Amino acid sequence: MARTLTVKVATPKVIKALEAKLETIKSDYASQAENEAKYEQARKDWQKAVGEFAIANVAKAENFRTNYRSWNKTLNVDFDLTASEGDFPAEPTRNFTVMHQHTYNEMVDEITNALNILRMTDEETVNASTMKSIAQYL
Repeated sequence: MARTLTVKVATPKVIKALEAKLETIKSDYASQAENEAKYEQARKDWQKAVGEFAIANVAKAENFRTNYRSWNKTLNVDFDLTASEGDFPAEPTRNFTVMHQHTYNEMVDEITNALNILRMTDEETVNASTMKSIAQYL
């Protein structure tokens, strides 16, 4: 059973919240490349740690598989290794949101348009339909 919520929110409060959200989106997008570079470096370090872990524990390995490619003289060695959680290096995770250019442009345009309209109104409160359309950004 869906319930409706009827609340009147003051227009200046909504404007202030949208302005803050717009600044947050812009700063997050601006720092996205730097955050992604840090994540990629952490991922490379993790891959190196996984390799070191595998080499250190190769004696415990099972199910060895090899593939020699004579045309370029490379040997691929594949094996299974059981590791407990505490022993295995923890994989890094992204602690930031990845936002594509078109998503960023769309969000900025929608928030900017909403701000422009709200700044022109003489209404003291924001009506329900407007709140519904901007609520995803608040």
